[in-house]
Parts: sequence; C-alpha cells; structure tokens
Amino acid sequence: MSDAKQLQDQGIKLYQQKEYEEASRLFQQAQAAYQTAGQRDLAAEMQTNIGLVHRALGEHQQALDAMNHALTTFQEIADPKRAAQVLGNMGGVYLELGDKEQAYNCYRQAADVFQELGEKKLYGETLLAMGALQIRDGKFMDGAATYEAGLDQLEKLTASQRLLKGLIGFRNRFGGKT
Repeated sequence: MSDAKQLQDQGIKLYQQKEYEEASRLFQQAQAAYQTAGQRDLAAEMQTNIGLVHRALGEHQQALDAMNHALTTFQEIADPKRAAQVLGNMGGVYLELGDKEQAYNCYRQAADVFQELGEKKLYGETLLAMGALQIRDGKFMDGAATYEAGLDQLEKLTASQRLLKGLIGFRNRFGGKT
C-alpha cells in the first residue's frame, strides 16, 4: 500500500471519529503525495475530503473552495461520476448556507449525470436530497414526486424509507393519482 493511500485511509478513519483537524492534515499530505505521483484524480479526491472536513467544521466557504478545485480537476480529466459526486456534496454545503437555489442546481446537475451514467443508487440518493429540499421549500407535491422517484431507484430502503414509500403508494391508490 502506498504512503498516500495509508495517509488517506488514516484520514478517513479520523474523519469518521470526528477528529477533523488531524484528518485534514492527513488528507493534505495524501493530496501532495498523489500530486507528486501524477495521480490527479486521487489528489482531487483528497481535495474533496478536505472540503468535507471544512463542511463538518461549519467552514462553508472553505468547503466550497476545496470542492470547486476538485470539481475543476474532475471535469478536466473527464471523470463525470466523481464530478457529479462533488456537485452533490456542494449542494449540501449550499443548503447549509441557506442558498436553496444553488443547492438545487448542484443536485440537479449531479442527478442528470448519475442518470446518464446509469448510476441508479447515486441517482436515487440525489433525487431524495432534491425532494427533501423541495419539501422544505414549501413545494410539497413536487418534493413528494421527486422523493418518490428517488425511492424507486434504490434497491435497499431503510425502514423509514419503506414506510414512506408505502404511504406514498397508499396516497397514490386512494388519493386520486392514477
């Protein structure tokens, strides 16, 4: 296992333990190592991870800056899946900032790419985020429809998602939707 990969794995472990500053330090070291090795894609992944650390710390602008850098790299190297994943993460940051329009735009772009790539799970998860955002924004019918479409894409639902899907199905059968 490469030194960069070890740094990355240790950073992920620390991130999961909410040791954000130390995780960020390791992600930065891994990023530098990947960059030196000419692995731009993995260096950009570390940039995304650094952005996630900033997000967890409530440092939204730094999170967006890091994620934008990663997004640019993924676009330059023609990696649409990882670019879409970054867009989804950026949507979450914009949502935390209260910028619902920008959050929705990021989610929409990500969902479109996931759908085009046939990434059903990622597409479904992104639709769930979009639906929840629409519902929070008072667009209940649109949000419910988007959320339902997201649930339809997922193979394994949580207990609450199964319950919600059942309620939506009940509403559809008896609430007038054909």
